[in-house]
Amino acid sequence: MRIPIQGAALCAGFPSPADDFLEGALELPRWLAPNPPATFAWNISGDSMRGVGIFDRDLAVADRSLKPGNGSVVVAIVDGTMSVKRLVIEGNVARLAFDNPNLPAFAVEEMVEGEIWGVIRFSIRWHVARAGLVR
Repeated sequence: MRIPIQGAALCAGFPSPADDFLEGALELPRWLAPNPPATFAWNISGDSMRGVGIFDRDLAVADRSLKPGNGSVVVAIVDGTMSVKRLVIEGNVARLAFDNPNLPAFAVEEMVEGEIWGVIRFSIRWHVARAGLVR
């Protein structure tokens, strides 16, 4: 299955402006991407999700067809910028939390505008310098 890779990096920290374009495609077996039309890959920029094992320059794969629940790692649109956060539901309050103890959670209602775009299915970490990879 060919999964599109979004060209703009997905913010894993405080939101920052980014351009929307496609960078290419990632070839995945069907069992990793059971719903290809709803699956997208993103380059990660930042270290706010270190606690869940998502690091700067990783590749995260999100599935828009999955329903987010308490504890899900999600792609959220925060004030118009896409970013990765952990969804924390406490009673009737939903929060988007960084998974880095040095950064605070914030309530969804505190945002000017917010939307859960998809759920992170998995991430890929490079263990060699990217400059040394053959394309």
